[in-house]
Amino acid sequence: MGSHPAHHPTERTEQPAILLITTSEILKASLQKAFGLNYSFLIARNEGTAIEFSSGRRPAVVLIDRQGQSWKTLRNHPSFKHIPMATIQSPQQTGCTEEECLRELDEGLDACLCDQSYRQIVAQVRSIFRRHENSSPGPTALHVGGLRMDIARHEVHVHAQPVELTPREFQILKQFMESPGLVLSRQSLLNQVWGVDYALEEHALDVHIHSLRHKIEPEPSKPAFIVTIRGIGYKLQTL
Repeated sequence: MGSHPAHHPTERTEQPAILLITTSEILKASLQKAFGLNYSFLIARNEGTAIEFSSGRRPAVVLIDRQGQSWKTLRNHPSFKHIPMATIQSPQQTGCTEEECLRELDEGLDACLCDQSYRQIVAQVRSIFRRHENSSPGPTALHVGGLRMDIARHEVHVHAQPVELTPREFQILKQFMESPGLVLSRQSLLNQVWGVDYALEEHALDVHIHSLRHKIEPEPSKPAFIVTIRGIGYKLQTL
């Protein structure tokens, strides 16, 4: 009997996974063609299937087809709280309004990819990957003066009293608590919270700061935590 050559399995590094939630074959094929060499795909037809996938493998990013799918169910699920998430649609579909996109970004989406070509969609998704791959893990809890933030549980307490913040308000306060006493420019805050690729007027940030103050300040008209540095931006007082 002849001997058979020994087979040595090749060691492979697992590719990062994109979780795509869609029933559109066109959207699925286009994204797989764009990312197939560097990323594997998990394809779910609905939110329930997506949650089942999460128990076996953590995706690097979640893309949700706007046609007939809901992203809020996933964003509120413990397995998806810290995974970058974007709604997406094929260029052939009817686009969403700017107001809809802004509202969804405020409510916790990382990107809203509407009215874009496939080339633009691919560029935006790659930008999301870069931002999250280059971000180093920070502490799970922050404490500055009377402010306490539990990042993992998404909880904030002011002088031991819990306060409810929107996802965007939470991210803004997190930037301040990571740099107490330092002046943060409006543009820096916009870049850190919304991303450098997202165009947003500085006034939109001021509106969020105003809302945040009403939730954490004893006297919102005389802020003790987040103070305005005229002509530059804001800082979190450490007193």
